[in-house]
Amino acid sequence: MSNVEFAKKSKYKPNISQFLALCGRNYMHIQRWLTLEPCEGKQWLVQGEFGQLDVCLLENTRYTQLVQISRCVGGNEWLTTPKVSVRIYHDAKLAEVLTSQQIYQLRPVYDYPNMHMHHRDEKYQVNAFLEELLKIDNLTKFVS
Repeated sequence: MSNVEFAKKSKYKPNISQFLALCGRNYMHIQRWLTLEPCEGKQWLVQGEFGQLDVCLLENTRYTQLVQISRCVGGNEWLTTPKVSVRIYHDAKLAEVLTSQQIYQLRPVYDYPNMHMHHRDEKYQVNAFLEELLKIDNLTKFVS
């Protein structure tokens, strides 16, 4: 009989400081074009060199806002429109994705493998996707 030991798979531990830094960067991107006159239901466009974002203010409270951000990818039947709901925390200066595509509640950590094949760090991945979505241009323009 051999003395082979199997390496125990380590449990995934999220890096909180890395996640908060990402949410802080997303907040700074959003602040460049967030409307100064917030009212629920208001919609606007943000245009950049690499595309256009459609933004809708869903909820406005004293310290937070909830916006829906989508990016039209053209009339291609094979691609779905990227769409996220983002909670903006003005007191903490953070922006966090709450929902994305068909994920209506993101967990901090997923077991892997799982039924829906989410990444272990799906919440971080979706917020990283938001950062890329917000980088449509360095010189974005607000279009009403």
